[in-house]
Amino acid sequence: IWVTPLFSIGNKRRLEEDDMYQVLPDDASQGLGEELQRHWDKEVRMAAKELRMPKLTKAIVRCYGKPYAVLGIFSFAVEVVKVIQPVFLGKLIQYFEKYDPNNMDALYEAFGYAAGVSLSTVALTVLQSLYFYHVLRTGMKIRVAMCHMIYKKALCLSSAAMGRTTTGQIVNLLSNDVNRFDEVTTNLHYLWIAPLQAVVVIILLWYEIGPSCLAGVAVLLFLMPLQTMFGKLFGSLRSKTAVLTDSRIRTMNEVVSGIRIIKMYAWEKPFSALVNEVRRKEISKIMSSSVLRGLNMASFFAASKIIVFITFAVYVLLGNTISASRVFVAVSLYGAIKLTVTLFFPLAIEKVFETIISIRRIKNFLLLDEIERPNMRFTLEEKKDASVEIKDLICYWDKVNILAGSILTCLPSHLPQSSLLSAILGELPHDKGVLRVKGQLTYASQQPWVFPGTIRSNILFGKELHPQKYEKVLRACALKRDMELLPDGDLTLIGDRGATLSGGQKARVNLARAVYQDADIYLLDDPLSAVDAEVGRHLFEQCICGILKNKPRILVTHQLQYLQAANQILVLKEGHVVARGTYSELQHSGVDFTSLLKRDEEEEPQTNNNHSVVKHAFSQNSISSHTSSMHSVKDGADQLPELVQTVAEESRSEGNIGASLYFKYLNAGASILVMLGTVLLSLIAEVLTHPKCQAVNTWENRVMTDKSPSLCSGLTLASVIFGFARSLLMFNVLVKAAQSLHNRMFISLLRTPVRFFDINPIGRILNRFSKDIGQLDSMLPITFVDFSQLILQNIGVVAVAAAVMPWILIPVVPLLIIFLFLRRYFLQTSRDVKRLESTTRSPVFSHLSSSLQGLWTIRAFRAEERFQNTFDTYQDLHTESWFLFLVTSRWFALRLDGICAAFVTVTAFGCLFLRDGLEAGAVGLVLSYAVTLLGNFQWTIRQSAEMENMMTSVERVVEYTELESEAPWETQKHPPPEWPSQGLITFDRVSFSYSSDGPVVLKDMKAMFRPKEKVGIVGRTGAGKSSLVSALFRLAEPEGRIYIDGVLTSEIGLHDLRQKMSIIPQDPVLFTGTMRKNLDPFHQYTDEDLWNALQEVQLKSVVEELPNKMETVLAESGSNFSVGQRQLVCLARAVLRKNRIIIIDEATANVDPRTDELIQKTIRDKFRECTVLTIAHRLNTIIDSDRILVLGAGMIQEFDEPYVLLQNQESALYRTVQQMGKAEAASLLESAKQVNTDTASQPNLMSLV
Repeated sequence: IWVTPLFSIGNKRRLEEDDMYQVLPDDASQGLGEELQRHWDKEVRMAAKELRMPKLTKAIVRCYGKPYAVLGIFSFAVEVVKVIQPVFLGKLIQYFEKYDPNNMDALYEAFGYAAGVSLSTVALTVLQSLYFYHVLRTGMKIRVAMCHMIYKKALCLSSAAMGRTTTGQIVNLLSNDVNRFDEVTTNLHYLWIAPLQAVVVIILLWYEIGPSCLAGVAVLLFLMPLQTMFGKLFGSLRSKTAVLTDSRIRTMNEVVSGIRIIKMYAWEKPFSALVNEVRRKEISKIMSSSVLRGLNMASFFAASKIIVFITFAVYVLLGNTISASRVFVAVSLYGAIKLTVTLFFPLAIEKVFETIISIRRIKNFLLLDEIERPNMRFTLEEKKDASVEIKDLICYWDKVNILAGSILTCLPSHLPQSSLLSAILGELPHDKGVLRVKGQLTYASQQPWVFPGTIRSNILFGKELHPQKYEKVLRACALKRDMELLPDGDLTLIGDRGATLSGGQKARVNLARAVYQDADIYLLDDPLSAVDAEVGRHLFEQCICGILKNKPRILVTHQLQYLQAANQILVLKEGHVVARGTYSELQHSGVDFTSLLKRDEEEEPQTNNNHSVVKHAFSQNSISSHTSSMHSVKDGADQLPELVQTVAEESRSEGNIGASLYFKYLNAGASILVMLGTVLLSLIAEVLTHPKCQAVNTWENRVMTDKSPSLCSGLTLASVIFGFARSLLMFNVLVKAAQSLHNRMFISLLRTPVRFFDINPIGRILNRFSKDIGQLDSMLPITFVDFSQLILQNIGVVAVAAAVMPWILIPVVPLLIIFLFLRRYFLQTSRDVKRLESTTRSPVFSHLSSSLQGLWTIRAFRAEERFQNTFDTYQDLHTESWFLFLVTSRWFALRLDGICAAFVTVTAFGCLFLRDGLEAGAVGLVLSYAVTLLGNFQWTIRQSAEMENMMTSVERVVEYTELESEAPWETQKHPPPEWPSQGLITFDRVSFSYSSDGPVVLKDMKAMFRPKEKVGIVGRTGAGKSSLVSALFRLAEPEGRIYIDGVLTSEIGLHDLRQKMSIIPQDPVLFTGTMRKNLDPFHQYTDEDLWNALQEVQLKSVVEELPNKMETVLAESGSNFSVGQRQLVCLARAVLRKNRIIIIDEATANVDPRTDELIQKTIRDKFRECTVLTIAHRLNTIIDSDRILVLGAGMIQEFDEPYVLLQNQESALYRTVQQMGKAEAASLLESAKQVNTDTASQPNLMSLV
């Protein structure tokens, strides 16, 4: 009753999240998860004691076994009533067979039986409703608890364990594996009820028709083991499918994360082939499962026909006479066990085997290694004396002390594979040596990590807001100006992976988060790499040496000009400490360190020497970073407002699921011809079923004619064969539809512009590829086939009944109208609830995905509990919609069953009141049809509603197959094969915006980049540097004209354009797969080419040390390579492609000076004949360019040779150089002068251009 108001709302308008009822305390994620976790922890301890593997099933049984066992009583009662009802029915028909108008006792007895029939129908209605409500809720509880445990485990995984699992696998566990608990709880009790019920029915049948019943029972006994075998096969297929699904979702996760790179490299086709191949294998397993399912369902529909036919054929052959009451009791009793034995029992076996596989997968995940967390509670005394002590760590470290008053700086000369910081954080287990940390740690990661939420929530990270302190931190981290420029200030929402912020802003938010925490020791992993010189100096002086001056800080940086501020410097080489000491000590020691430094007299640092700073290389296992130049620290700077893309709310359809969607779904799997063939086959199968019923149903003849048995056998056999063919064909069509829709959705996703990925969180996209495609693969085909067979069956039954007794149509028609009205009323609301259930699932996946990316930060800040609570909140929101879907379905079922019960009661008593002149056969037919037809009717209506609700998944998939598409990959007009032969780029009045309604980020730009010219591009955040690259690659269509060697780029296909330019991107992206696949996904190059390219970038030795060299499979996102090494792989890709135009986008921001130098040298040597555009923060990387382009507010401020610009004291470049300190400025001017002299001494061949 309490759900009814919701239906009236749902029929007036679309339901929103606010309309949902709050989650019940018993169903809250936190409570359920903690309870199951307790049982699991206990099981793990017991297993360790008994020297065995822990069993997750035991923990689940201990936690939920008792209440679930009690529900078996309901189920048992339902089946008992189903068996008793035919007995009452038989007695009632017997009264008509022996009808005597004067026998009042018999009449009263008949009234008793009629009451029995109607009461049993009412009892079924109530009991079934209670049973399904409770079992489904139990399934939901297990699922929610399991999700809580999986997420909790994900937060504790050690680095080694992270290598053994992937985001794809965890998403699959949360989206598909846990759903098995919802499915298995519904049918599990039938494993013991079905055999028990079969025994009872056999006894009753023996009493009714004697030994003939054994013929029908033999068929049943043959079916049960056959279906058990099917169940086992389902289990093994499920485990194989799950592994392939993991693999597909992992690849999808990488594709969505690295979509910019994939588009710029024009790698859509190999990735499409990769996903399609995995999907093809997955579909072949699903197809096998579906064939089994088809056989299973066909055997269910055929079983009843075969059993009744065989039983009565034997009965007649044994010389017995058929009577109406006998036929009805037998048919009804077989009907009672038909569902249980041939549908629920095999379904229970199938689901049990599938669930065992899922439990095994979850258990293996829960048993992965966890990180060992040292106790981090310190006394006030210890906090005052905060320090980090490292002694003989992993046998490589000398004794190192970092105290509150001293300074230690580590400099890398080669990137060591494991990081000092990760050891201090406890992320890297150490075998030997001492690592003592006194004091609370906080950490700013090398690749800035932000989570979806407001900028303020990212900085506060769970701490209370103290306005003065907060303002101070914003100022120190140069974020004040950004907050003024953003539309909602610090309450601006950050998208998934920080898509709404520039790289520089993310880096500063990341730093501000660490600074705001009131910690004792600060680990800052290269926070200055993403900023330009001016902002870098501001952060160093105001933040690192300002606001934090009295705290020990361990700073990692490649900015050598800050080394004098350190008390102690540590030089690391390949994991060893090569030297240690102060700046001046190391300068005089002649260690490798000095070659990294300019020995010129540095401008006096304006900082006190009482802070401790440690500098070190980089941290392992990090996520790619968006680096970008910064907003000016000065407030008056002329800038564009930063491009902020708000996260779009997930789209949700409204209204009915139209016939067009069903057509799109079926048409995806079959042509119209095949669809018509399927319909025809179904009709033939159904038509063949019913004449043979006539043969049995011709009660008036009482005895079968001689021809009847042979005709009957022929019809039975034909109907069984056609039934099987129909079932298999339909499953085949529906699985093909799922495959086709998946492939179309994926291609559509690859073809959509990049902006789509900026405004849609990764969890939202993965939700459609995991959960919605999962529905299309498994549940929807079963429901669809079941519904289509039921509909035809009902039409057949009504037709046969009407042929025997036309007046039966009188009550059937109004009933049908009532049912259809109820269905429509129910679906108005239930469809919206189902859509809400789909959209409230996305935040769960997005939260998981972003938590895995920022795992180190979450753990360093001890924020696991807060993130767990957020996860539980998202789960509770999903539970609200799921629970609502459960109760609305029960509301519908209860009303349908109630109407049926009323109809059966009226029919039973009506027959008695109209007893005069009624044939026993007619009464039997009417009553048995009233019971079975109504059962079928309401089940059909229910399945149609269930199917329509599942079609919301098809709707969501189809929506993604129709995304806006970017320009075609290939057009009629192809550029010449050797194009571009020179590398001349001309921008002619180019304006650029990322979307039609977004701000213009490049304004009326005119520029020409000459062939073979090296151009450096500088400018602050929002100046339009990255937008210039986006316009060149047509990531969104620019206005105006861009020519390359005279070819208008907007007239050729995107692949023709993008394949002819190489980019070394800001974020070095590697994909899971072999090293070879990462370098050459198209297999265009020889082994020799690949090894040469690796040698050019000095990675050959690293790859040769890998176990399988070039064929070694990289970890997810290439996390077993350092950031610098990943950047070198991107450089090797550019070396291989041998293009005339190279774009280098902040490629050296995250690498140490030596690697930077190596990259610059490779660029100068290998790309001598190329036009090179370099976007950079480090001026020393671009000062030797032929010309420098300074951008501001989307327009060109100046464009000339560096030496010319530096001569002009008014120029923006001159001002930037001066902020770097006297020595650095002098050095840069010298470099520019040198380049100028070199170019002057050799005639400029390009002056003609």
